[in-house]
Amino acid sequence: MVKQAQKKEVSRIPRKSDDVSEWYTQVCLQAQLADYAPVRGCIVMRPYGYAIWSLIQAEFDRRFAATGHQNAYFPLLIPESLFMREAKHVEGFTPEVAWVTEGGDEKLSERLAIRPTSEVMFGMMYAKWIQSHRDLPVLINQWANVMRWEKSTRPFLRTLEFLWQEGHTAHATREEAAAEVQQMLGIYREVAEDVLGLPVISGRKSDNEKFAGAIATYAIEALMPDGKALQAGTSHELGQNFAKAYDITFTDADEQVKHVWTTSWGVSWRILGGLIMAHGDDNGLVLPPSVAPHQVVIVPILRKGGEEVLPAARRLRDDLSAVCRVHLDDRTEQSAPWKFNEWELRGVPLRIELGMRDIEAGTVMLARRDTLTKSPMRREDAVTQVPQLLAQLQTGLFEKARADRDERTSTASDKDAFVSQLKAQRGFVLAPWCERPECELAIKAETSAVTRVITGAAAPGETCAFCGLPAKVRAYFARSY
Repeated sequence: MVKQAQKKEVSRIPRKSDDVSEWYTQVCLQAQLADYAPVRGCIVMRPYGYAIWSLIQAEFDRRFAATGHQNAYFPLLIPESLFMREAKHVEGFTPEVAWVTEGGDEKLSERLAIRPTSEVMFGMMYAKWIQSHRDLPVLINQWANVMRWEKSTRPFLRTLEFLWQEGHTAHATREEAAAEVQQMLGIYREVAEDVLGLPVISGRKSDNEKFAGAIATYAIEALMPDGKALQAGTSHELGQNFAKAYDITFTDADEQVKHVWTTSWGVSWRILGGLIMAHGDDNGLVLPPSVAPHQVVIVPILRKGGEEVLPAARRLRDDLSAVCRVHLDDRTEQSAPWKFNEWELRGVPLRIELGMRDIEAGTVMLARRDTLTKSPMRREDAVTQVPQLLAQLQTGLFEKARADRDERTSTASDKDAFVSQLKAQRGFVLAPWCERPECELAIKAETSAVTRVITGAAAPGETCAFCGLPAKVRAYFARSY
């Protein structure tokens, strides 16, 4: 029996404003970023999606290396006895841990945790490697997969297994560790905004929301089109909690044996999900040029009598390859309009159309993905103008997203306004807050929202927008993914 060929067409996706959730899922699938795996809550990252992720990795790695960090790799499996040493860490992660209990046909004498994060394994190895103050600081990052047994999943935003980077550092003093935490938070903000065009707010997490085992957690938070917040990166000051649990000590210059001060920080492929959701439109994905696998796609208009078109398109590709990532779509089985739709769906920043009329006029037709507009450009100007247009697109996407975020951020100082704005789920709500854990739990029970980040101290005399007690801080609140 001959297998019927699949129909070659670009399917329609739902309107973003009608159903953000379904729109997002269909963009991930139809733009060939990911597909569902035969394991619940897991996805396959397809080559186009992985190419975007690789460009994001490169942006982070360049900044990590510039600040003295090195990449390494640590094991996936963690013995249960080691995992259980840091009580708060265990309490925070045990519900999400997947355990290996058998190997081959042998039942294991000790369960092995599939890493939900790697503080434990780094801690054990740092205890072995660090002896003297001369060994500090230790600045290591790893790119890896982790697993957390989530109940509700969505591609990139929340999956059982996901890709990420996790940095783990050890320092001689708390001051050095605290500076490291802020430095890495700054790198996360820089990549989110300058590379991904994703505006974020940053600050400290509340005690309820901080990392299990940390003395302080800082985060960057982005606002999504459905009014929910997306935690896009976190940086944790771990104090000496893990150092004491895993006996990470060093002999200082004063000959005293001391525990190190540690940090950890991470960004997962969730930030890619944030990019998709923030910039995409009814036609599909919209990629910032900085992380677009193809910054420019050339589509030749191949008609009878147009034998010169393809050679001219190849010459244009060769010229542009010196200034951008360019792809020539010379497939013959699809029409030019079909290709236009496909590359719009896949978010390519610039499309260049080239036919016989263009060649005769000495022009090319340029289509911008951000504005969905077309305009002719002189062929001889392509090499100089394309980089300028890509820079404009990059800046424009960020400015548009920031304006949208700011327009959907409100302030509240009394309970009625505070609760109604949170229930409306339009965006961030900035409010004075008492910083009591029980108040945050009450807010969550009534509105499903929690603090996203604390930005600073409250003004003298301000009261908590929810409970009316004296306010200690100002914080952003929202529901979240």
